[in-house]
Formats: sequence, C-alpha cells, structure tokens
Amino acid sequence: MMADSTEAAPALKEVFNRERLRHIAKETSAVWPRFDGKRFLKLATAGLDDLGIMQRMRQTAVSLHETLPHDFPEALPILKELAPRVGHSFAAITLSEFVALYGQKHFDLSLEALKLFTCFGSSEFAIRHFLVADFDRTIAAMRDWAEDENEHVRRLASEGSRPRLPWSFQLKNLVADPSPTGPILERLKTDASLYVRKSVANHLNDVGKDHPDLLVERVSGWDLGDKDTAWIVRHALRTLIKKGDSRALALIGSTGKAQIRVEAFAVEPASIKIGERITTRAKLTSTSETAQRLVIDYAIHYPKKNGISRKVFKLKETELLPNGECELAISQTVKDLTTRKHNAGFHRVELMVNGEAVAESGFDLVIPA
Repeated sequence: MMADSTEAAPALKEVFNRERLRHIAKETSAVWPRFDGKRFLKLATAGLDDLGIMQRMRQTAVSLHETLPHDFPEALPILKELAPRVGHSFAAITLSEFVALYGQKHFDLSLEALKLFTCFGSSEFAIRHFLVADFDRTIAAMRDWAEDENEHVRRLASEGSRPRLPWSFQLKNLVADPSPTGPILERLKTDASLYVRKSVANHLNDVGKDHPDLLVERVSGWDLGDKDTAWIVRHALRTLIKKGDSRALALIGSTGKAQIRVEAFAVEPASIKIGERITTRAKLTSTSETAQRLVIDYAIHYPKKNGISRKVFKLKETELLPNGECELAISQTVKDLTTRKHNAGFHRVELMVNGEAVAESGFDLVIPA
C-alpha cells in the first residue's frame, strides 16, 4: 500500500465554494443576460461556511430559482444552455436538484431535462423524487433509459433506482420489493461501460442487504463466463462475502471451509496514535491435498461509546496449492474520516479466510487529550 499524502485534500463541500458560485453566476448571465448575478451570489453564499456539500448544492438550486423566471417551463431552457458551461460534474448536479424542487408538476419536461442533465452531472438524486411521486411512470422511463446509447443515461437507470443510494433517502418500496428494477439490471449486466457496470454491482449489493436469497438466486443464473458479468457478480456479492455467506463464496470460486494452518498473524506496532500506520501480517500453510481457492480478509473491531463497530477489509484472493504457503501484509493509516471517528482503546483484529475467523490480534489506539 502506498504511503498517504501529507497534504490534506480540500473538503468535498468546497465543490460549491465562492469561486465556483461566481463562475455559475457568470455563465448564467452569459446565456440569459437578464440574470441578477449579484442577488444570486448573495443568496447562494448565505451562511456558506456552515453548510455541507448537499446543503450547498440545494441552496445553489434555490438561489437559481429566485433569480430565474419562476415559471418552470420558461426557466428550463436557460438551465439547459447552462449545463455544459458549469464545468464540474458534481456542481452540475444542482441543475437536477432544481428540477426535483420545481418540476414536479411538469413530469414529461422534467424527465426529459434529467435525462439531459445527467450527462453533465448525475441526476441520480433528483430522479428519486419522481420515483416517489409517480413510481410507475418514472420506472417505465428508466427502463427505456437502460437502452440508451449514452452511458450516463444508462447508468442513471441503475443508480437512480438503487434502493439504498448513499447521500439520498431510501426508496422504501424497492427496499421491500426490488423486483421492479430487475429488467434494468438484466439489460445492463453485460454493459460495455465500466461506469455502468459499477452501478449495477452497487445496486445489486443494495438488494443483497435486504434480500440475500434473492440476490444469490438472481446472479446464480448469470453467465459467469462473461468477464464483465463476472466482475459485476463479484462486486455485487461483496457484503455477503464479508459476512462469510457460503453461497456467495462458492459463486466466486471459493472452495468452502479452508484447510489451513495459521503460522503467524500479527498487527504491528502494538500501540499507535491517531494518524499513524498499522501493518497486518499473516502466514498461512495449506493442510489440504488439493488446491484451494481462498478469500482472505481482515476485520477491525472499533470501540464506540456504545459498543463495537466491526468493519471488514479486503486482503487477498488466492489459490493455495497442496502444502503451499502464503504470506500477506497490508498497511493502512488509522485516521478520522467523515464516516468514521475513532475512540481510544484496544482494537481487536480478526483474520478471515473464506468467511471464517481463523486468528486474531490487535492494537491499542492512543488519542492524546
């Protein structure tokens, strides 16, 4: 694993910083000279420093609404001209947000706009509002989009209908019954675009969180001889694989319960401070007389104020020959993330082989007061 950069990346919310908002104001004025750029910037930058990225995205959309014609069909052509001029794919999502907020009464116009805008900045968040408002009409349109020649539109068909899309609300009806999106996923399972295939895999992984049997049954019938489809299946099953689901492991070629001896397993150093690195090392020896396909992971148990949070990390997939040996090592930096805040204390680490814990070690994390 490569060393981490010492220079902190800018916060994601800075996609909508003052410079970007000035750019949007300038480009909107270029396509619609009556645009009040000063008012837009006053509205769009109000309390900006205290807002997260999604709040900034929505505030930008609201600010556009306040400074464009309030009649949605009149404002829409301006936004369509603006779309290729925004110059940043995430910043352009604010155009789709505009449609979600103000286009509900103009279904056909809105879906046509979302199809266009997704080519500049994904409409995956906005389309969900239409799935809630009129599921049957929207999912029918998305099934058509799965046939589109543009990969961004095809991806929207899968990504926008994910039951548990991150950074958005769950689609409760699809969490309960994911079958309506089946035709979309069937159409896209051999898509030529990796961008689309990643979405299909993530969509299926969502399905597996609530319906593991359905997921396994669905992908078991797919042609795993097709390398692109096989890639989707492997990534779609990742949550079940981390849980040690024997059916999922079998689908990716695991040979069942591992016949091995753990010669060594350790996490070094034994004590670290936040921001420092740990290295996890393992040595395995086969006790089988035949070759084995092994899926090797490790799980860290993070102490929380109210219990333990366990996260599984990928280590390696390998074929271990009879009486063969396998040595593994991986390093990672233990640092706070937006999705994970660390607490001091002992962090137990398990070595997982084909879904089964076979050894454990750990490290102490010291966080100075």
